[in-house]
Amino acid sequence: MRLKDRVAVITGSSRGMGRLVALEMAKEGAKVVINGTTPEPVDEVVKAVSALGGQAAANYDSVTTMEGGRGIIEAAIDNFGKIDILVNNAAITKDRVLLKMTEEEWDSVIAVGLKGVFSCTKAAIGYMKEQRYGRIINVASSAGIAGNAGQTNYSAAKGGVIAFTKACSKELGRYNITVNAVAPSHKTRMYDSVPEDVFKKIIAARSLGRMSEPGEIPPIFIFLASDDASYITGQFMGVDGGLSL
Repeated sequence: MRLKDRVAVITGSSRGMGRLVALEMAKEGAKVVINGTTPEPVDEVVKAVSALGGQAAANYDSVTTMEGGRGIIEAAIDNFGKIDILVNNAAITKDRVLLKMTEEEWDSVIAVGLKGVFSCTKAAIGYMKEQRYGRIINVASSAGIAGNAGQTNYSAAKGGVIAFTKACSKELGRYNITVNAVAPSHKTRMYDSVPEDVFKKIIAARSLGRMSEPGEIPPIFIFLASDDASYITGQFMGVDGGLSL
């Protein structure tokens, strides 16, 4: 129960890794806001948290607007009275070589993956500053360091997340607000567009020879959200078998 009585917002938590993190935070005692723009899977995660004996609230706002970011954070305030933890997990991919990439494919990926981090963080830090406590965990990617061919939009968004994390940590540390970035890797829906032969080459290049299993990802989020990590901020952590190195 390392997160007992904490309130956590996890964006993009109706599916995939965000769902796993939300469920584990609920098991650790946190009250969680489940966010996603499609109501049915959001509601399913809320029910799953309740089945564990936890407390959860649903939110369907998009991270891509400032109004949406405020709505997501206000869901925590309205339902639980505060916001202690923010996991900026929401992201999409629209892969295409740069020569053929459309403006919409660029803008939409940046809007979710980078502006979404800004909109939710900006909405949360006023509350965190007032209570002199906060844990912000941004989901980055090795693409933000090394870049991925066919993913200039996604790589740019995740590179921006890493820089945003480091800058925010310098601004917010004095208020007991930590800001860190985690680059996890396990095969999610975002890899569905990657040809199997290319995917195998990615895995073969890794220092440990494999991606993580889904259940191996949430513990780093639990740690960074807990008081055990109060001395860690401004860091980029690869949980990816060594690819980020």
